[in-house]
Amino acid sequence: MALKCGIVGLPNVGKSTLFNALTAAKALAANYPFATKDPNVGIITVPDTRLDELSRLVNPQKVIPTTVEIVDIAGLIKGASKGEGLGNQFLANIREVDAIVHVVRCFVDDNVVHVDGKVDPVADKEIIDMELIFKDIETVEKRLEKLKKNAKSGDKAITKQVEVCKELLGHLEDEKPARSWEVDPTFEEVMREMMLLTAKPVIYVCNVDEESALSGNDMTKAFAAEVADENAEVIRISAAIEADIIELDDPEERMEFVKEMGLDEPGVNRVIRACYSILNLITYFTAGEKEVRAWTIVKETKAPGAAGVIHTDFEKGFIRAEVIHYDDYVEHGSEAACKDAGKLSIEGKEYTVQDGDVMHFRFNV
Repeated sequence: MALKCGIVGLPNVGKSTLFNALTAAKALAANYPFATKDPNVGIITVPDTRLDELSRLVNPQKVIPTTVEIVDIAGLIKGASKGEGLGNQFLANIREVDAIVHVVRCFVDDNVVHVDGKVDPVADKEIIDMELIFKDIETVEKRLEKLKKNAKSGDKAITKQVEVCKELLGHLEDEKPARSWEVDPTFEEVMREMMLLTAKPVIYVCNVDEESALSGNDMTKAFAAEVADENAEVIRISAAIEADIIELDDPEERMEFVKEMGLDEPGVNRVIRACYSILNLITYFTAGEKEVRAWTIVKETKAPGAAGVIHTDFEKGFIRAEVIHYDDYVEHGSEAACKDAGKLSIEGKEYTVQDGDVMHFRFNV
């Protein structure tokens, strides 16, 4: 399934540097606002050691990981909701993504200008939050006017939607994002149609200097405290370090450099996995001589739905799924050994696929 995450933030916070590290696409990273006018798009693989281990055991002809589409969106400034800077384009690009990677600058460097003249990640976050909220208020107001006109017919369902829409508008006017509003069941469809910017899940990435990559600094601590009530994931990375890592072509050299910096893994790996996790996604695998492949599904997906990710015919003609849990596969070393050990189960239409399941589908069309 397609997954798209948008990297957002004020100009010169490190968005394009992070994008380059994620994709090695070499997007323009420059020391002036609006270096990114059009969104750069890159397809990146989701790091998963389980796929590597299954590939080692099976030795297939091909290995196909699951992927995430990353969009580097133009920097935003105050007044974007009214069209300032590249505001309209920026907001339109955000509307198209599934999740937001919000980069805030947590380092001081006189050689890298800040659009507001000072480094304050909390204030930077508030600027973007408010611009997105302002745009959502505009969207909700337009929908409310349309609902009010339709409500004149006396339709009770539409009248109810008017009331709920007013509640949502009040929530936004209190400077609270739509994602923190409990959606009334009668309003879910309208909510989806509006595609509100602040309804999208968010990951915060604190871009720090090299010295703060391990333990953070006063700015990262202040930022973490600011977003503590949002139940959002906060990731601390040094985009400069990540840029150096990606310059190394040899995987072993990369890991050696990572360890020299005192890190367990590249920070971009955590960003990618966080994108995956925040959208409530999991991975299952298919494993055979031709290929070992990772597939993306939403948590709680039943077996037929998981089969449909491979091909719609698999879902339509689903008969059963043959399932081996990942840990069992690794312990016994092969599908045949798992069968002999009684670790291969036959599951029907009501089976809920688990993260890491190794599956084979039987179907008839």
